[in-house]
Amino acid sequence: MTAGAAPRFTIVVPTRNRPRQLVACLEAIGALRYPREEHETLVVLDGTPIHPDVRRAAERARARLLYQPATGPAAARNLGAAEARGDVIAFLDDDCAPDPDWLRELDSALAALPGGGAGGRTLNALTDNRYSSASQTLVDYLYEYYNRESAREPLFTTNNLALPRVAFLELGGFDARFRRAGGEDRELCLRWARSGRGIAYAPRAIVRHSHDLSLRRFLRQHFNYGRGAARFHEIRESSPIPEPASFYRELILYPWRERTRGRARMSALLTLSQAANVAGYAWEARRRR
Repeated sequence: MTAGAAPRFTIVVPTRNRPRQLVACLEAIGALRYPREEHETLVVLDGTPIHPDVRRAAERARARLLYQPATGPAAARNLGAAEARGDVIAFLDDDCAPDPDWLRELDSALAALPGGGAGGRTLNALTDNRYSSASQTLVDYLYEYYNRESAREPLFTTNNLALPRVAFLELGGFDARFRRAGGEDRELCLRWARSGRGIAYAPRAIVRHSHDLSLRRFLRQHFNYGRGAARFHEIRESSPIPEPASFYRELILYPWRERTRGRARMSALLTLSQAANVAGYAWEARRRR
């Protein structure tokens, strides 16, 4: 790449009050096996002061720090995309560490789908944490369910997603009315698909997710996802269409089919996640009446 030319990728990382996780994320970005001049990193601080360790890690990774008032991760990603120089925005969360070949694998998937995007595979890095494992198992099941060839509404999460910058901006980016994590990724993927663009699954583009959960945090996470689903239907001005009974049956049986460790406990936690999701949806819907 000649001096002053745009890089291929801009990695955008929104963050709020998680300096330890962000430092690990930036260290992993610094170890990527991808030409250094072909990618840049933008960290968007969502109402968060700059921690000294974060500043030092950003300098080592040659990442640029941006700041916005606390308006949520959707708005933070939009700010990063607006400031990006890369042809492709690679969205990553602050508690995720990409494997060294992450960008290379995303690049290969994008080359196979001109004009489209790519969603990579996320692995739970905290394998001894039953709640973190259950949360990732749910995502694995949703990827399988929503990203079938016949699916009309693909789903890829924003902790491992690459989209062409111009098309992303033309589409309006993430809907900043989502002030918390949950629902904004689904809504963007739906608009992206309905615009005629595709998203390829890139299972070899791996990030490792270190989301430390207790039972309380696990329930709160899925309660908030339910709130995000209610916000999704409000923004889309659509009525929720319940998934068929087979969706829930297959979800509960998924750990058994995949021979997951502690599969009975995992099935119980997946059931609990759906109860928390329904409770969050009902709470948010009632609050907005």
